[in-house]
Amino acid sequence: MSILVLAALAAFVLWARARVHFDFHVFATQVALADWRMIVFACLCIYAAFVFRAFRWSQLVRHMQIVPPWSLLGSQVIGFTAVALIGRVADPVRPYLVAKKTGLPLSTQVAVYIVERLLDAGSVALIFSIAMIWVPGDAILNATAHTGALANLASHHRALALFVARYGGLILTLMGTLFLFAVRLAGGPVAAFFEHSFGLVSKSLGQGIAHKIRAFHSGLDTMRSWRDFAVVAGLSLSMWMLICFAYFETCRAFAASPELAGITAPKCVLLMVASGTASIIQLPVIGWFSQIGLVVMALTGILGAKAEAATACAATLLLVTFLGIVPVGLIWAQFEHVSLRKVTAESGQAEEKLETDEAMTPS
Repeated sequence: MSILVLAALAAFVLWARARVHFDFHVFATQVALADWRMIVFACLCIYAAFVFRAFRWSQLVRHMQIVPPWSLLGSQVIGFTAVALIGRVADPVRPYLVAKKTGLPLSTQVAVYIVERLLDAGSVALIFSIAMIWVPGDAILNATAHTGALANLASHHRALALFVARYGGLILTLMGTLFLFAVRLAGGPVAAFFEHSFGLVSKSLGQGIAHKIRAFHSGLDTMRSWRDFAVVAGLSLSMWMLICFAYFETCRAFAASPELAGITAPKCVLLMVASGTASIIQLPVIGWFSQIGLVVMALTGILGAKAEAATACAATLLLVTFLGIVPVGLIWAQFEHVSLRKVTAESGQAEEKLETDEAMTPS
């Protein structure tokens, strides 16, 4: 399989070289003239963000068990290494490793993972919506041109498309937050409502959704006060500000490109969101190149950077923000005697078993 992937990539490179104007000498010059001190500093920002992740997870489980934050750092690093190398199928690795390390039920750690994802989405949406006040509408629509539905909407209703691009993520996050609080405060009635509503279409579908909501409610013992919420929200915002700064420093490191070196903070946030959108569906190896391609489109659309500089920057961003943790994760996995493929398979099976057990549990 790996040989086929490499052969396909080699064929694509040969095809692109014959049909797309790309000066590899300019590309190499951009890389050579980059300020690698700034890139190393950006890597350190990403590493620091993993520390914030560990502290946040520790905070989210503190009502179940007091867990030292540093003891969870390895689970975060190994989990993201698995996603980088194996793909999104490895997403359950982090809650699975934390459950094994702490002895807490997997259902509670899956609930923590869901809350964590919501906090990430909310933090990015808030930072993005504030930053977009200073970004011209054309730059926003150019950066999101690869999203088919939004591009189609922009061709017919530009103002509406711009509103969705600027504030859609924030609105969806607020809706998700309201649903989260509804489940936390009244999980039983919420489950009954969805069971009845979806039961009109399919009884089994309604029961399945209701079981998931009840299971989520039983494990959602993460935030009991506004203080708890303020602490995890503060950790989340701080972490994402570090990630934003890593993007900012990486782009500014390419001093030979005035467009990249002169990037503003709001446009950097727009680039980060475009890059994050590209990584949602992450495939091993192939996904890296598709992500580089989409980030190149965003860089040329947002900043007007030349193709060679944009490609050099996009590849470096992938290394800094996504693949930079892989060497640390592989070494850490060796020390903890963790096989990435084995733990990915085990976590997937454990999650499937959990879903099956929840479906078989009487309401």
